[in-house]
Amino acid sequence: MLDSLIVPLFVTTDLPPEADLAEFGSLLAETARTLGFDAFLAGKVFWLDRPILPRQRPAADIELRFAGMLGYLAASGAGHTPASVVADVRAAIAAAVRSRYGDVGAPPAVFAIRDRDVRERTPDDALYVDTRDATPDLITATRVYL
Repeated sequence: MLDSLIVPLFVTTDLPPEADLAEFGSLLAETARTLGFDAFLAGKVFWLDRPILPRQRPAADIELRFAGMLGYLAASGAGHTPASVVADVRAAIAAAVRSRYGDVGAPPAVFAIRDRDVRERTPDDALYVDTRDATPDLITATRVYL
């Protein structure tokens, strides 16, 4: 088994109205490949659109949509801290979102959170995503949390 650090994460960002949630999730998961260390990102993505109350108009087709992901990032090797891993993945996700969707007004927010929050706050209808072809030991270590 690899020496690894597993960090529960919450990622949020605005996306263009035509954005595809599954594509966004894949984009996030694949950012683990761009880090300077072996990593695996797994979680669930979902829309965080505002609720529409009775007598309220739906969001305009040109309004940005708010998306989120709750999940885990596993980083292999010694010497990682939660703060450094979150800083690295925050920079990678910001670059990936900017490259794919352009400037959506603000960079994505990426936070380390409690493990319990991932389990309790992930919507039932969220879509599962993970880094393809990651190191098997990292996948095994992370699946325990999923």
